[in-house]
Amino acid sequence: MKGIVFAQPAFLYLLILVPLMIAFYVLRQHKATAAVRVPGLQPFENSGTTFRHWLRHILFTFRTAAVGLLIFILARPQTTDNFQDISTEGIDIVLTLDISGSMLARDFRPDRLEASKNVATEFIAGRPYDRIGLVVFSGESFTQCPLTTDHAVLINLLREMKSGMIEDGTAIGEGLATAINRIKDSEAKSKVIILLTDGVNNRGVIAPLTAAEITKTYGIRVYTIGVGTQGVAPYPVQTPFGVQYQDMPVEIDEAILKQIAQMTDGRYFRATDNEKLVQVYTEIDKMEKSRIDVRQFKIREEKYLLPALVAFCLIMLELIIRNTLLKSLT
Repeated sequence: MKGIVFAQPAFLYLLILVPLMIAFYVLRQHKATAAVRVPGLQPFENSGTTFRHWLRHILFTFRTAAVGLLIFILARPQTTDNFQDISTEGIDIVLTLDISGSMLARDFRPDRLEASKNVATEFIAGRPYDRIGLVVFSGESFTQCPLTTDHAVLINLLREMKSGMIEDGTAIGEGLATAINRIKDSEAKSKVIILLTDGVNNRGVIAPLTAAEITKTYGIRVYTIGVGTQGVAPYPVQTPFGVQYQDMPVEIDEAILKQIAQMTDGRYFRATDNEKLVQVYTEIDKMEKSRIDVRQFKIREEKYLLPALVAFCLIMLELIIRNTLLKSLT
């Protein structure tokens, strides 16, 4: 609910000047009335108060209102929403995504990589109070985005991610180790890594289970996701005639992924199509809820422009009327 607050409320004490101005004006008008002794009132029977005499009081009204508005402006009126303490969810999460060439397989729509990016985007959007980071890996790994609450930047970096950014391969251990480096110093009560891959570890100097041992030491929970249909899938293959898709066996090292999850008190999921991948992230979202207190409030907005324009108009009207219609009375 929006309301008006003042950044400099002490200036509002100056509003006492308004009733003082009115009292002084009334007193001066009373003293300005002269007592005239005449033998009779007949000469004044047809003399009334003209419109020009009433304008003098209107000018004083303009001036008094302008002073009140100027004091109001000095107090710096602002609009704001009422804020309240609420309880919500929030943890630290690092998304660790495989971007190897096999992630371009077409058993997902439009392919595994794009499907993973789309579902991850929805996951990020659904957790506005979490710090989330992004690590990508194939033959090697790097941090695409450190832990942040600026989810707009994170989503943009996620969308820019593509296969071929780094040397091809599947270095699961390297990807997990990079994610550990990004989250190990976090002070959050709950630290989570979501590792998604579609292959078997075949690159890197760090073994997946070695990285899992390190993860366990830091109290980090790992959810592993194997992406790929059962049986065969159309994989991109470079030929003399360009990239063509050929059906090849789907090979996911589920045993290693299950061990990583088990060692870190996490869980392994298998996603065989787009719908299953959405369900996996939905389940992880429900499982990882850690309550924290958040104070929500709106940024204050200055509201001096309208009263300033009104005060300016009142001052200009007084000057114009005083120097035109009432010029002969001044």
